[in-house]
Amino acid sequence: MALHWLGQSVASLVSLAARTAGGAARNTSRRTWLWLLVAGPALLVLYTLLLIPFTPSIADITKAKTERPAQLLSVDGKVLAEYRWANREWVALNRISPHVINALIATEDHRFYEHSGMDFRRTASSVLHTLRGAPQGGSTITQQLARNLFPEEIGRSRTVTRKLKEAITAFKIEWSYSKDEILETYLNTVPFLYNAYGIEMAARTYFDKSADKLNLLESATLIGMLKGTAYYNPVTQPERSQARRNIVLAQMVKRGKLEESKLAALQKRPLRIDFERQTEAMGLAPHFAQQLRKQLIAWADANGYSLHADGLVVRTTIDSRLQAMANQAVARQGRQLQGIADTAWSARNGWNPKNELVHALVRETAEYRNAVAEGATADEALKTLLADTRFMNTLKQEKTRVQAGFMAMDPVNGHVLAWVGSRDFAADPFDHVQAARRQPGSTFKPFVYGAAFMQGALPTDELMDEAVEIPLGGSQVWRPTDGGPPSNAPMTLADGLAFSKNTITAQVMYKVGPKRVADLARAMGVRESKLEEVPSLALGTSPVTLREMVTAYSSIANAGRYIEPILITSIEDRNGKVLQTFAPPAAEQAMPLQAAQTLRNAMRGTIDRGTGAALRSRYGLRADLAGKTGTTQDNTDGWFIALHPRVVAGAWVGFNDGRITLRSDYWGQGAHSALPMVGDFLQQAFRSNTLAANDRFVDEEEPSPLGNAIDGVRGWVRDLFGRDVPPPPEVGNEPAPQQVPPQPLPSTPPPTQSTLPPVYRDGEMSSAPPPAAPAPPGAAVMGPVPLTPAEAAASPVPGVVVPSTTDRPARDREQ
Repeated sequence: MALHWLGQSVASLVSLAARTAGGAARNTSRRTWLWLLVAGPALLVLYTLLLIPFTPSIADITKAKTERPAQLLSVDGKVLAEYRWANREWVALNRISPHVINALIATEDHRFYEHSGMDFRRTASSVLHTLRGAPQGGSTITQQLARNLFPEEIGRSRTVTRKLKEAITAFKIEWSYSKDEILETYLNTVPFLYNAYGIEMAARTYFDKSADKLNLLESATLIGMLKGTAYYNPVTQPERSQARRNIVLAQMVKRGKLEESKLAALQKRPLRIDFERQTEAMGLAPHFAQQLRKQLIAWADANGYSLHADGLVVRTTIDSRLQAMANQAVARQGRQLQGIADTAWSARNGWNPKNELVHALVRETAEYRNAVAEGATADEALKTLLADTRFMNTLKQEKTRVQAGFMAMDPVNGHVLAWVGSRDFAADPFDHVQAARRQPGSTFKPFVYGAAFMQGALPTDELMDEAVEIPLGGSQVWRPTDGGPPSNAPMTLADGLAFSKNTITAQVMYKVGPKRVADLARAMGVRESKLEEVPSLALGTSPVTLREMVTAYSSIANAGRYIEPILITSIEDRNGKVLQTFAPPAAEQAMPLQAAQTLRNAMRGTIDRGTGAALRSRYGLRADLAGKTGTTQDNTDGWFIALHPRVVAGAWVGFNDGRITLRSDYWGQGAHSALPMVGDFLQQAFRSNTLAANDRFVDEEEPSPLGNAIDGVRGWVRDLFGRDVPPPPEVGNEPAPQQVPPQPLPSTPPPTQSTLPPVYRDGEMSSAPPPAAPAPPGAAVMGPVPLTPAEAAASPVPGVVVPSTTDRPARDREQ
């Protein structure tokens, strides 16, 4: 309250002084003059002293001098990103043209080397001019620097309080900095429009050169902008800018920094602007860096650091080599798919005024809404915009731009190795790895088969590939189909997964129940997206993120052990001292070991003979690989995820607007849209030996209590006597029996023909899959059977109709 009262009193005194100086001196009493001369300075001094604690501290000012943004480093020591306050590149004073420094001092503060933060002579002159109604700036370079460094603490309003705070901070800066440090800091922090901060970015923006290469006229132009960057913008206001530049040149002559004989000729020279907006350096993994920004800011705030100024070093799990390979793979395939999309949405094909979808897209634009708001009828606004070639081309480019997401992860330790959120961060900063939720299609099927293996089913169990009708309760029926007619022959579960058969998968889902499938998917890594526990979940109708799917597939590759993805390993200060390390979380056994290994081994069939066979045939990969393709209704989303002992790599391809598709039953499918990104990535990684192609999955055995006890005794004997004990006979080391034994199911009649008819592999006509291996003696043969009471209660969805696959909007199209 006292500080506020003093501030009001000082403001009143200033106002009174202004009125007195403005011509009211004849009517001012001696008492008023005495009050101004005695009380004014005393109150001003007292108020100034009270303001000192409310200005930046010496520590803050010293830190600003050595400001350094946090660096995000890859696991191999490459800089992935820097967290800067603004688009600025700091340059030393000796890397700035002398013309810039001379122009700055001559124009803004010619007694810069003589004062200690404030030029009292200039300030007094400025006050007199202001009191007479002709405001004039009197800030020194140091005072301007105080405003640039601490805009929130000081402010920019025309008040006594702001000027006093500015003066106090200027004195502190002069006490903490040398004169050269003040000049360097000022020139590196001053804004120049177009997201350019500091003299280096200004030189690149307006003259396409570095700050040390600026000539006299260019330097004078940039310094002239400091009086008002927008008003003297050389791009939009060239006449004003040139006039201001000439004033700067005249000031340089006046202060002895330029020969007068040269002035006239120089002032006649035209502006020569070479303008180009400077984009911030995105680095190798911009989406990854953005994903970490909020987390790192929160950590810095909690631990007393600044992410933008304290020079923190954040060590991540990203491998810069693998990240570069992922970027290249996404870019290459993205360009090819964009060419297909451009053809598919040409004026002759889909993008024309007759297309109802195009009408809908136009009606959703701000331009359409503005036209209607201004009085045009809906039909008039639509007709006008459809005829606007520039508008329609812009809308087409926005809507038909192919997008993609890619993520690679080490399934053993959870380290995220590569992260590509879109084809181009500058054009589309939306992160399709973490933020986008899309239907996964057939990439969700492994959870269906995994739930069956947990219940005792075997990959060799058979189901009939025939038309399927699944009751949902009441009169509702679900009729999943594939791209072609069923073969009406038995097919093993392994082949059903390898060839992505919807009829087989639906029957498996009918047997195990949606709840078990959803629970398994959540346990494996799909932990953020909501999963609808309905039968069609088997075909991937619940939207999920690519990060969740790659994480869940990593659990499959890691023998059923879930590990939360790890992005950061440690944070260090600028001197290399480790401030915090981030230990990997303990693995969770999300799926029984034997069932997980059975599922992983079955998924090898997708690569060896199924819908993902292009990894072998096209990319020549001979590594131990498993995986799954996925395609959704109308080829809206294409997916592919591959498993390797030390990397799980997944890709999604589609459009930001789900109504837009590639309009191709070939290119729109995951095996042809998303698989090439993963194939290209793995091919590069194996060829360069960044990943070891000869690593293989190794099946583990469930440990038994007896075996654990014997191993413990052997270790105790070895430690006590220094000798080993021969292993005991293989007793009790057999795999633990399944908790739920296979249930006997009705036998399926043998096929009437020795081979199956041709089937489609994601749109590729292939020869028939190998005949199903006969089930071992005593093995159950799976078939559609009635649900148990508990399963029946969970499966029907009262009040919800699941249409047949010929007209339902969210069915899987995997072939």
